[in-house]
Amino acid sequence: MGGGGGQRRSWRRVEAALNRAFADSAAGRYFKIDARDTSFTKELRAGAATFLTMVYIISVNAAILTDSGGPCTVGDCTPLPSRNSSAAGPGPECKFDGNPGYQRCLERTKNDLVVATAAAAVVGSFAMGAVANLPLALAPGMGANAYFAYDMVGFHGSGGVPYETALAAVFLEGCIFLALSLLGLRSRLARLIPRPIRLASAAGIGLFLAFTGLQAQVGVGLVGPSPSTLVTLAACSRTDPTTGDCLGGTLQSPTFWLGAAGFLLSAMCLTRNVKGGTISGIVFVTVVSWIRGTAVTAFPDTEHGNANFDYFKKIVDFHVIQTTAGRISFTGFSRKEVWLAVATLLYVDVLDTTGSMCSMAEYGGFADGEGGFEGEYRAFAVDASATIVGAALGTTTVTTYIESTAGLREGGRTGVTAIAVAVLFAGSLFFSPLLTNVPPWAVGPSLVLVGAMMMRVAREVEWAEAKEAVPAFLTMILMPLTYSIAYGIIAGVGTHIVLHLFDGVAAVHAWVSSFRKKTNHKADGDQITATEQNIAQTV
Repeated sequence: MGGGGGQRRSWRRVEAALNRAFADSAAGRYFKIDARDTSFTKELRAGAATFLTMVYIISVNAAILTDSGGPCTVGDCTPLPSRNSSAAGPGPECKFDGNPGYQRCLERTKNDLVVATAAAAVVGSFAMGAVANLPLALAPGMGANAYFAYDMVGFHGSGGVPYETALAAVFLEGCIFLALSLLGLRSRLARLIPRPIRLASAAGIGLFLAFTGLQAQVGVGLVGPSPSTLVTLAACSRTDPTTGDCLGGTLQSPTFWLGAAGFLLSAMCLTRNVKGGTISGIVFVTVVSWIRGTAVTAFPDTEHGNANFDYFKKIVDFHVIQTTAGRISFTGFSRKEVWLAVATLLYVDVLDTTGSMCSMAEYGGFADGEGGFEGEYRAFAVDASATIVGAALGTTTVTTYIESTAGLREGGRTGVTAIAVAVLFAGSLFFSPLLTNVPPWAVGPSLVLVGAMMMRVAREVEWAEAKEAVPAFLTMILMPLTYSIAYGIIAGVGTHIVLHLFDGVAAVHAWVSSFRKKTNHKADGDQITATEQNIAQTV
């Protein structure tokens, strides 16, 4: 016992000396270690806590964006005469029927997107720490990635906007955002959005993500299509490749039950405030799924499964982006869908980042009491610049993560925390074989949990006031039901304008009526006065 106590005291002395040396250095003065009442080791612990709570985004973002098909096209499909291929080659259906050539392209795309996600997090977090000196971590944001994959580009490119054009829309949104930030208009623009719509947008995106996580493509497969009710209970062990109907009964999928166990594990960790609670379930499900020869394996004994397992066995491998970087193309910008996408991404980014930064600044104690915070101008510029870098790498809008509160709880108060997060994300770049083989039933539960946490803002809506409740409800419910974030926002804003337009017309009418009454009253008074004067003169 005495030896252990002596070692702890010795370590504390070493730690104190290290902290003092860093605080007195030029770097310590730049990061204001003493001014913000923190220490070097405390900042490192805060960075580790933040990283553990948001590292899930590497596999989740890559899985979601891969669903768009990325740069993969019909040209990547392998000709299979038995699969309705014409003499000219495979048709568009090859993107949806498990064509081996297209699947190989998707694997390359996923590998690229894992690296792109981590690299964007490295660049954004490092810049936030070094330039803005704030303990806030950045990475490609949830919500915008789902909108990009399932609304803009569509599943395996079935949407109205090609992958390259969609990246150009993200790039342009980042440029506009940077201009707004440099001009100091960003926070003012966010305040123009009605508060009920701002709150409902966050909650609606949460529902959208949860609905995505419950489906089979990037989730646990609990819900599936139904010809009569549109959606129904699924979790099927086998499905009809054409209709998606269950074969053999519902709730028979082994991977669903494994995903459900991971969901409960993560939820239990979150309820007990365990650091990295979200990732705990992902790790558990993933490790179990890596065991071959089981009903839940991520490496079935197929050509595709064997190829994935061969890459997985490398464990450590630095993958260089091959297909997603530099794919930006401004062709197709004459279509209204592209400009609607730019406006939607800009709107979501304004609300998400501005709200997250301001709330975390308040929590961290560096808010100025007037709605702003120390380093606000640089922070907004860094955030917008990171989105531009992310688009160039092939990923979606980079934003400040609310998971940064985990580091704030650990005492992080300076940019050292964000730089520590960047270093840890940089380390993850060397483990691509592991990160690219996280199965969808491990990712889905985290999407549901993220959605649940995003719903907490719904309580701030004034539900007893119909003028707030109706637009907010439409915004929330239409996002998952139309599978479009943009449609939910349009419905909410439009309804809010109409409901308040009536109030405006009524107010103008009341003012005009009051003005007329005053005018008539004055005219009547002048007439009476003139009559009295005439009578007096006659007398």
